[in-house]
Amino acid sequence: MPAAPAGGRRQWAADRALRPPMRSPGRPEPSRAVQRDFWRQIASGVTTVEAAEAVGVSGPVGIRWFRHAGGMPPISMAEPTGRYLSFAEREEIALLRAQGGGVREIARRIGRDPATISRELRRNAATRCGKPEYRALVAQWKAQQAAKRPKTAKLVSNDRLREYVRDRLAGTVRRPDGTIVTGPPTPAWKGLNKPHRQDRRWATAWSPEQISHRLRVDFPDDESMRISHEAIYQSLFIEGRGALKRELVACLRTGRALRVPRARSRNKPHGHVTADVVLSQRPAEAEDRAVPGHWEGDLIIGTGRSAIGTLVERSSRSTLLVHLPRLEGWGENPPVKNGPSLGGYGAIAMNTALMTSMLKLPAQLRKTITWDRGKELSAHAQFALDTGTKVFFADPHSPWQRPTNENTNGLLRQYFPKGTDLSRWTSEDLEAVALAINNRPRKVLGWRTPAEIFEDQLHSPQKKGVATTG
Repeated sequence: MPAAPAGGRRQWAADRALRPPMRSPGRPEPSRAVQRDFWRQIASGVTTVEAAEAVGVSGPVGIRWFRHAGGMPPISMAEPTGRYLSFAEREEIALLRAQGGGVREIARRIGRDPATISRELRRNAATRCGKPEYRALVAQWKAQQAAKRPKTAKLVSNDRLREYVRDRLAGTVRRPDGTIVTGPPTPAWKGLNKPHRQDRRWATAWSPEQISHRLRVDFPDDESMRISHEAIYQSLFIEGRGALKRELVACLRTGRALRVPRARSRNKPHGHVTADVVLSQRPAEAEDRAVPGHWEGDLIIGTGRSAIGTLVERSSRSTLLVHLPRLEGWGENPPVKNGPSLGGYGAIAMNTALMTSMLKLPAQLRKTITWDRGKELSAHAQFALDTGTKVFFADPHSPWQRPTNENTNGLLRQYFPKGTDLSRWTSEDLEAVALAINNRPRKVLGWRTPAEIFEDQLHSPQKKGVATTG
C-alpha cells in the first residue's frame, strides 16, 4: 500500500486499505441499475436496440452487452438492499455538493448518516482534474468495482467435473465396438447459429439438463460432482467464464450462439398481421359453423420449395386445393435477395392462385378465411379488396384454432407425402384428389359427404347466409 501524502489524514490509509489502484475508467459504463433494467426489457421480448433505447444507452452498446453475455444476464437481477447508496442518491449527493452543501446537510437531505456521506466523498471522488471532485457516474463505477467479489466458476476449479461435462456434451460418436465415427466435415465455428441446411458436427450431444441429472446417478456419494444445468449454459454462453469453449454451443440441439429470451421467441415479427385481422376479430357466426362461407387455409410443403394450398369450409368440411406452380426461371436464375419467390407461393403468386380458386364460388360462400401466420398471405389486404373475402390470422403456434384445416392436411398427406416434390402435380390432379376427399362420408356430418352438404348449401333457397344459384 502506498504511503500517505504529507499532511494527509490518517483516514487516507484506511480508505484505501486492501484496495488496489483503479484504472482510469474513461467514460464509465452505465450503472448496474441501468443494466438490470436493460435485461428486464430483454426478458419482456423487445429487441436489443429497443431495450437499449428504453434504458438510455445507444443501440451498439446494447448489442454489445447482449452478444458478450450470450443473451443471458451476466449480473444478479436482485435489487441491492437499502444498506448501499443507490445511483439516484449519488446524483443527489453530487448536486448538493456542487451547490456548496456540507456533509451533515447532505446527510440530512438524503436521510443518511454523516459518516456515510463523508466516506463516500473521500473514497469515490473523481481525481482526474487534479483535485477531488465528486461525480455521480464515476462514484457509481468506483463503488461497483470495489464491490466485485469474483467467484471462480465450478467448472474452472474442478477438472474432473469439467471433463465429464465436456465429454457428455462434445464427446465423439462411437460404434458398438468403440471405434470413433468422425461424421461429416464441418466449417470452423464463426460465432453464428447452426448453419442452415448444412452438415453439423457429430457429438455425444447430451443436453445440460441430462448432464446435470446424470451426475447424481453416476456419482451418488460425491457431492463435488454436482452442477446445475443453468451453470453449464452460463459457461457456454457468457463470454469470459472460461470453463467451456464458446464453440461447443454447436453441440447443443438448437446450435444457437446466443440464448433467445423466451418472450422474444414468442414474439416473432409478423408485420402483415395487424390488430384488425387477428382471430378475435373474426365474426362470431364463424365460430359455431352454423353459417357456411367461412374457410380455413394453409399450405402443405414439399421438397424444393414446392407447395399446395388447402382451403376447407368450416360448415360442410368441403376442400379446395390451390395449384401453386413454380414460376418462370425456377432452377435457372440464381435467387435474388428480397426478389420474387419463384417457388410458387410468394405473396403475389399466392394471391393470384387463391383468388382464382375463391372467385369460382358465389359471394355468399366466401365470407372469411382463417390462415396461419405465414408470410405467403402478407398481401392479404389486396386479396380482400379483390375478392370481398376477409382474411383473419390465427394466434402464433396455435394450430387448434384451425382444426378442420389441420385434420384435412393430415388426410391429404396420404396423397402428397412429406419429402416429395409437390410441383409435379397439375391443377387437374389436385382437383381429382379434392373430389376424392369431398366424396368420403364423414362421421361428424352424420355419414354424409362434404360434397353433399356443399351441394345443399348451394341450392338452399333464401337460407340466411347461404348462396343461391338462381
